[in-house]
Amino acid sequence: MRAAEEAFVADPVVVPHPSGTSATLRVSTDLDMACAVVSGRDGSLGDGIATDMGGGAHRDHEAVMRGLQPGTEYLYRVQGSGADGALHRSEPRTFRTPDAVPVAVPGDEVTGARVVAVSSQFSGPSAGPLAVDGDLAAEWSSAGDGDDASITLDLGRPVEVAGLTVRSRATSDGTSVIETSTVTVDGDRTYGPFEAGTAVVVTEVDLTGQVLRIDAEQTTGGNTGAAEIQVYEAR
Repeated sequence: MRAAEEAFVADPVVVPHPSGTSATLRVSTDLDMACAVVSGRDGSLGDGIATDMGGGAHRDHEAVMRGLQPGTEYLYRVQGSGADGALHRSEPRTFRTPDAVPVAVPGDEVTGARVVAVSSQFSGPSAGPLAVDGDLAAEWSSAGDGDDASITLDLGRPVEVAGLTVRSRATSDGTSVIETSTVTVDGDRTYGPFEAGTAVVVTEVDLTGQVLRIDAEQTTGGNTGAAEIQVYEAR
């Protein structure tokens, strides 16, 4: 086992997302390596593993750690294998996620929504229901739908909707982001486009319906999808 620091061109840089729920690690090496990052809130580093989005052995690495808690200090370690077959592992390092910023919502979140259709899904672990499971670490990813991505929710009953959040997934190369989206209610009227993106944006709306089809309007292409969709009912 070799010290990964011997291969680093410079120290790794961790850039937390403003939401505090994800962070991107960037590091360059002076030899081709296939890298991953393990992280955790204690020395076991058992909270998760993030693989380099570039895949395979190369020199400029970027990995996105998801499912983090705001306002929390994390330990992480870079590890991987070089093109020469040697294994590399860094010493533990730390970063801290920013505190969560309170977001005002116009109503009560609707629970029990079901995903009844998606334009496509990349694989089983990227299935549509992950967009409404309350877990930002689990997300729906389309199979390269870009601007044509869509997802349909059944709220279980007619709801007077006062607000909507479509929080997009993203990949480290900047693709897969839904920047704006529309919503079609009960197969009839379409509203929007509304702002989406990777941050928490609550859009106030005034509509009533049970089945909401959310269509990507403007995206950065690729495997667009959603980390979380939230619907708020008027109080």
